[in-house]
Amino acid sequence: MTNNNTVREILHQTALKAPSSSGVYLWRNPQGNVIYVGKAKNLKSRLSSYFSGSKDIKTRLLISHAQSIEYITTANEYEAFLLENNLIKKFNPRYNINLKDGKSYPVLRITNEPFPRFFKTRRILQDGSTYFGPYPDAGALDTFIDTLYRLYPVRHCKTFRKRDAPCMYYHIGRCKAPCCGKISRETYNEYIGEISDLLEGKGDESVSKLTAEMKQAASELNFEKAARLRDGLKALMVMQNQNVVEGFDSEDRDYIAHWREGELVSFTVLKLRSGKLEGRDNYRTVSLNEDDELMPEFLNAYYTDKDEVPPHIYIPSLSIGGQLSPADLMRWFRETLDADTEVIAVTDTMTNAGRHTAALNMAAENAHEDIIRRLRERGDIPALEELKTLLHLDTLPVRIEGFDIAHIGGKFPVASLISFYNGNPDKKNYRYFRLKTTDGLIDDFASMREATSRRYTRLVNEQSDLPDLILIDGGIGQVNAVEGVLRSLNLDIPVAGLAKRDEEIYRPGDSTPLNLPKRSDALRLLQRVRDETHRFATSRNQNLRTKENTVSVFLQIPGIGEKRARILTKAFTTLENLADAEEAQVAQVLHVRAQEAAEILLSAQHLNKIRQDKKTQEMESLQTSGTTAQKAAEAQYTDDLASLALSAAEDEPVYKK
Repeated sequence: MTNNNTVREILHQTALKAPSSSGVYLWRNPQGNVIYVGKAKNLKSRLSSYFSGSKDIKTRLLISHAQSIEYITTANEYEAFLLENNLIKKFNPRYNINLKDGKSYPVLRITNEPFPRFFKTRRILQDGSTYFGPYPDAGALDTFIDTLYRLYPVRHCKTFRKRDAPCMYYHIGRCKAPCCGKISRETYNEYIGEISDLLEGKGDESVSKLTAEMKQAASELNFEKAARLRDGLKALMVMQNQNVVEGFDSEDRDYIAHWREGELVSFTVLKLRSGKLEGRDNYRTVSLNEDDELMPEFLNAYYTDKDEVPPHIYIPSLSIGGQLSPADLMRWFRETLDADTEVIAVTDTMTNAGRHTAALNMAAENAHEDIIRRLRERGDIPALEELKTLLHLDTLPVRIEGFDIAHIGGKFPVASLISFYNGNPDKKNYRYFRLKTTDGLIDDFASMREATSRRYTRLVNEQSDLPDLILIDGGIGQVNAVEGVLRSLNLDIPVAGLAKRDEEIYRPGDSTPLNLPKRSDALRLLQRVRDETHRFATSRNQNLRTKENTVSVFLQIPGIGEKRARILTKAFTTLENLADAEEAQVAQVLHVRAQEAAEILLSAQHLNKIRQDKKTQEMESLQTSGTTAQKAAEAQYTDDLASLALSAAEDEPVYKK
């Protein structure tokens, strides 16, 4: 029982650490066999749901037989549909038998006839017909086909034969009756050509081509064709998804991409066999080579047998350089393994670049996810050790707290506090501060002083653990401002600032920055902390702006409801502008009598004065408090009591378990 609980906890932790992207997940039993394959729009949410609440017998049985969970991220849910279908057919998992019918996804077929027709099918015949797809969303495909039939007057009948009189579709304008000779073969196939162009799946290339044809038709006064192409482009948006995990090209090929963090490198190989993505392999290594030397090194180690080499190997164009070219790699395959393969460095100008780029992006994303897992597993100890040495710290900076300020022209100022533990985000200890003393002002130094004063006064009062390093998103000015706060609290916490422009590191009282190599593990960790503080502060600022825009301050004025608030917002924008307005102007905007306008104006002026007085008091409070730890603590206590209505105190965690 204890062992079962341990396995369940490992599975649960794997689910909690999964990415929030779309993808496919595989459950394996202790023998390594795949027992279930599923897809998810959000892998983390879907996998976590297996371990929350009460579950049916089937789900409990699945978990009891599972030993591990694997997942493959995809660019979108569409690709997850296709990949799931391929993997179910490949592995025939035990717990998918009653859930999947195993049928293929539908495709659109254009027949190989003098007057072709098109329709949805699940059968691929080698009869010269042209196929497009597959399309997991059969309903969307039906809608698209209906749109095409409304746009193009092509035949609907299953069997083409000569007729003396046209059918009903001709009389309602849905068919040009080729069976009765009312349209030439050339004109008819012009319609089919336009439909094929819509379905080619070349993304922006197809759209640009059809847009040019539409404009040319309009300039030639062929408005019927122009309108047809216009509506066809709109319908195309329904089926615009790029499919990188399945196609009709039956040649085998591998897509290989990598991701690196310092000396850690992870490679992902996507294996397409018979036109379907059937596997993804991750390979971990440690290397100090340059980026453009990693791919040849990997190919040399990965391919050791001629039978393992596919006819085509696709790699990112930036993954090789120097004196080595794809031709050199192909020569190596021939001379070393006697394998005739084509190594293709994907560029934007090559044929079907969109599909190949999407596949390589998918491989790179999976490699990136593996790097994240590796960093989480080991902790970023090399970076922490390098930081300790470079910044002359007394202890390893196991706990790093980062701060950043976000505002729009001084409005809605917010400070973010994020926490890294062992070099990885510790989101349960994230906080945010709604800044009060700089609301309406642009003063990052004062904002940073307020945020750090509130944070570390609280930690001192509660006798909580202090961080090993504080990182500020900014230069020497912000660093000195925070150092002043720490001195007033008699705290000796190392402080550093990372300036965005040249990635320079500043220490208190030293205007000469420290510049680290771009490959430095320490710099990479500081950049991760800095970028996370910026993301967190910006997202909170956006939330506040959204809230302010949806809850108007004008609603606080007596006699003003939703409708009048919208009118005042459009006319005056801010409460300050309304308070400075004339009585006649308010009466005209709201279409009210002079007496009512005067009452509204008086209430607006009174409300504006309260808001301005409160802001002045908060600024004076900051200027007169905090020269000693005792004063800072007293100011914090008073501040906490006064800030409940503003929901600005940082003691509300953003992430809760």
